[in-house]
Amino acid sequence: MRVLVTGGAGFVGSHLVDAHLARGDEVVVVDDLSTGRIENIGAHVSAGRVRFLQGRAEDPAIIDPAFEGAELVYHLAAAVGVFQILQHPLSSIRTNLDASSAVFERAAAGGIRTVFTSTSEVYGKNATGGLKETDDTIYGPTKVHRWLYAVSKATDEFLALAHHQETGLPVTIARLFNTTGPRQTGAYGMVVPRFVRQAMEGRPLTVYGDGSQLRCFTNVHDVVAVLMALAATPAAIGEVVNVGNPREMSIRDLAELVRSILGSQSQVELIDYETAYGKGFEDMRRRVPDVSLLRSLVGFTPSTPLEETIREIADCVVSTR
Repeated sequence: MRVLVTGGAGFVGSHLVDAHLARGDEVVVVDDLSTGRIENIGAHVSAGRVRFLQGRAEDPAIIDPAFEGAELVYHLAAAVGVFQILQHPLSSIRTNLDASSAVFERAAAGGIRTVFTSTSEVYGKNATGGLKETDDTIYGPTKVHRWLYAVSKATDEFLALAHHQETGLPVTIARLFNTTGPRQTGAYGMVVPRFVRQAMEGRPLTVYGDGSQLRCFTNVHDVVAVLMALAATPAAIGEVVNVGNPREMSIRDLAELVRSILGSQSQVELIDYETAYGKGFEDMRRRVPDVSLLRSLVGFTPSTPLEETIREIADCVVSTR
């Protein structure tokens, strides 16, 4: 089939492109390369296996030809990373809302199966263990830009579900929990590749806050397998589905795990949030998914051990030096 991937030169998107090409599908990628990297899909583009349209997903001159003949759409194009959001709040809002509106409208007009990648950030400050898709979202004040990403992605979810209800858009919303793996960069605040590179270079592993905040990390290959399975599951249409590995770990313990696996002598350095992000920054203490809905829909959940993912990231760093 012909598959359209917005944000297809990015971290998750490029792995999704690889998987669909391996299955024999025709792939079209839309990406403005603001955070994506052409190197992630360059070999496919050069070989003529991928049609690449560089530009923003809300631009009709880009998205209209991208939709020609599309039978499946993955919408991943979005503002990426805490640092990006804090430094460019206006463009981040526009990117998330305008792109999603353009993609959903065209997909709805053609009745095209769509998978939209949202984020566990939408739960905000809700620190409940085993977050369910129906749990409340809890946000901080609007003057704290930290929350605009969560709110804009939640608005995208509302938009997708409104299209499903009113226009019949066959959409599934996948809420991703801290996806990580090879090709991910620490440049936008992603903690695992940042720790790995710091450990490999003998620099201090910089932990923001006191390091007690808890997160769950999901291997990108698991995420891609889940996204493709959801796309092929009619029962997932109209659903919001958590996608994550429920194994939780503190950021301080993550730093120690990276040091241990890589045999690094680097020290762990605590940096307060204000120094790292600026005055008034807020963070969530815990974010752990309940994945029972995902398991019931596709029959499996992400399970790759974090230790294996850390080694994959390290191998990727070595291969790209």
